[in-house]
Amino acid sequence: MSELPTLEMINSALDKLRPYLERDGGDVEVVRITKEGTVEVKMLGACLTCAQSTMTMKVGIEKTLKDTFPSIQSVIAVQ
Repeated sequence: MSELPTLEMINSALDKLRPYLERDGGDVEVVRITKEGTVEVKMLGACLTCAQSTMTMKVGIEKTLKDTFPSIQSVIAVQ
């Protein structure tokens, strides 16, 4: 596995998605990056109760991070 991205690198990639989340009253926060390549994120604001948050997570956040950083294996939402 190639080297994992730093928290700053992940936040920089997420900054491209944040305007879309914020427009709907939500946001995302990176909680941690595991040594296995899983990025744990916390959905914030309107994203907590949005029926589309699972789709946002998989199609938006996970796809963006995995495309940007091939060493990322998965992205999961945590509380």
